[in-house]
Amino acid sequence: MKFPLREEPNIHKPIVADVKPGTKFRILEDVENWYHVQLDNGYTGYLQAKHVAIGESVDIPKVVEELSPAKQKWKSKPVNLTWEAVYEVAPKPANIGEMPGVNVVSPTWFSLIDGDGNVKSKADMNYVRWAHGRGMQVWGLFNNSFDPEVTSAALASFENRMTTILQMLQYAKLYDLDGINIDYENVYTKDGDNLTQFMRELRPLAEEYGLVVSIDVTPKSNSEMWSAFLDRKSLGEIVDYLILMAYDEHWAASPVAGSVASLSWTASSARRILDEDNVPPEKLILAVPLYTRVWSETEKDGKVEVKSKAIGMTKAQKIIEEKKLKPVFSEEAGQNYVEYTEDQVRYRIWLEDEVSLQARVKLIQSLNLGGVASWNRSFASDKAWEALKEITQTK
Repeated sequence: MKFPLREEPNIHKPIVADVKPGTKFRILEDVENWYHVQLDNGYTGYLQAKHVAIGESVDIPKVVEELSPAKQKWKSKPVNLTWEAVYEVAPKPANIGEMPGVNVVSPTWFSLIDGDGNVKSKADMNYVRWAHGRGMQVWGLFNNSFDPEVTSAALASFENRMTTILQMLQYAKLYDLDGINIDYENVYTKDGDNLTQFMRELRPLAEEYGLVVSIDVTPKSNSEMWSAFLDRKSLGEIVDYLILMAYDEHWAASPVAGSVASLSWTASSARRILDEDNVPPEKLILAVPLYTRVWSETEKDGKVEVKSKAIGMTKAQKIIEEKKLKPVFSEEAGQNYVEYTEDQVRYRIWLEDEVSLQARVKLIQSLNLGGVASWNRSFASDKAWEALKEITQTK
């Protein structure tokens, strides 16, 4: 038999931990029919009084932690976040340049590495100091390595989930993070409930560390591994922010060429989550692409073979200049479009530029959303930051 340690003194509130009979703990507060307790492992929560036997007691003075402004729960809205994609080589802050308007950076530093819930880190304290020195918060991104088998095992038990949570909290403390951004993708539908429970268990403990908790979600679709596992309604109730990754309408291996994120598709994706899942607008952040795709269409044996390559905004502008192309506004996509032909291959680009970004900023403002996120920093041009900074200036 185990007794549930709950987030609040109510049997309907999320369970923080299961407490075995005989477990010793400290009583912090006596609430009607409940005790607010702290376990030896540091977890705090509420136990029903009927499950508690009082032994030797010692008064514990309350310690109020003085949090720096950067570590307080995020209050300044709206958010203007950009992800920092970190691969083998850590980015050098001196080479990043100015990003006017950006108030949060989210480096992809942490990954799930096994079914026991262990976490690998690529965090860099120099990057944190650089960001804090420019008034930006750092929300470290933690992903599941997009491995469904490892994810399934790591989410399957309370012990494995707590292994992940405790390691992430230690990394957050070690690297002076301000928040944790969860990015779980390629997940079996059957593991969706366990992911939601993982977030229920993470949130109260992260809150004690003064951390903002956000989770990335895809637009709603029937895709089992990329969408169906996400309980957006429940997740929206748990986290500080739900970040909608509104891109890859036409993905890398799409059989037809098209926009990475047309304006109508983006708007529909956001509205579905607001309307169908009752996520408060101020909790929803719209993530926009800073990349586009160069599509090549080659006709072979009466069929069109389609391929694509992702490029950033500066590279796309260079192609326009070199090929002397004139962008044409596509009403259907709500963005500029160019095409050209070389060696009997047709190339098509739906541009991500200040025009497409300004349109998405207006969408965010019209829906009263919590802010904007962008994937990723290295794809941006200077004009991208100028367009996106309107988010923080006009609301």
